[in-house]
Amino acid sequence: MSRVQMGMVAGFSATVAVSLLEAVNLFAGPWVEPFPLFIAALLGMPGNLIVGWVAHLFAGTVLLGGLAGALWSRLPGATPETRGILFAVGAWSVLMVGVFLFGDPRMFRGTGGFGMVGWMLLSHALFGIVLGNVQARLLKREKRALRDLSGTQPAH
Repeated sequence: MSRVQMGMVAGFSATVAVSLLEAVNLFAGPWVEPFPLFIAALLGMPGNLIVGWVAHLFAGTVLLGGLAGALWSRLPGATPETRGILFAVGAWSVLMVGVFLFGDPRMFRGTGGFGMVGWMLLSHALFGIVLGNVQARLLKREKRALRDLSGTQPAH
């Protein structure tokens, strides 16, 4: 399995974890605007929860997971979870800059605002923790498989 594929598997796992948190927010709260509704509004389809969930799954799995897999060896951090958090908070920063520069600032009124920005930062940090943990486990499993096949240590 390539590093990008491992990243996508890790990204999918992390997206599922964040989606569970978002589902609690959506159905028990909502305490802040749910991220899938935020994404749907960014895509010009406010209120379309299905579009928001699909875009959330795609962005977390393919975009962020694949990018994390490709950049994994270059990310700073002492632990896999730290690497994941730094990557995810970086992605959150890019999202926030993009929304504030090119998006509609009215998105952050009502149930939005600072609470929504904080909630998104928290959920991205959770995404990073799960992403880093799963990515590290997949890399360890691959190195073990390579070592078992060749009887030597892998070069990377």
